Amino acid sequence: MTEMTKDQAVPAEVENLLHDDDNIDNMYLTFAIGEETYGVPIAVVTEIVGMQRIMTVPDVPRYIKGVINLRGKVIPLMDVRLRFSLDERAYDDRTVIIVLELAGSPVGLIVDRVSEVLEIAEDHIDSARGVGGGGESQSLVEGLGRVGENVAIILNTGMLVSDAELSMPEAVSA
Repeated sequence: MTEMTKDQAVPAEVENLLHDDDNIDNMYLTFAIGEETYGVPIAVVTEIVGMQRIMTVPDVPRYIKGVINLRGKVIPLMDVRLRFSLDERAYDDRTVIIVLELAGSPVGLIVDRVSEVLEIAEDHIDSARGVGGGGESQSLVEGLGRVGENVAIILNTGMLVSDAELSMPEAVSA
């Protein structure tokens, strides 16, 4: 895990839990996009880093902001806000990149802010059927995790980053 440089954009408890391998099956890293809380399985999260210089790549969808070079690895970046067709907003000191390892390739998600790591038992995750269009396998939403009075929208990371555009950095990696 790299050290954050901008006003502790990653809460210390999130940082500590990312290194805890005890029971990660029901653990989710939650983050905010606007007023909504989303979650991704902690098992696919490799690190959280502050915003860096983004190298733009031509001829990619609007939500692919470009790539970063993170310790010699070229990582494509997706602005989750734009992926969800929300208004673009300026990055600030709370904006971070969540680096995921999916199908052997790193992918960075730009999010408004990270929240916390939550344990959400399977029986507290409701089906996403009827949410987000087609059948469950076609949806970006994998489930709706109930945490007290709140709901975390659990994302299907495979669908979120399944677009062929994310494979383009392999051609340019050094």
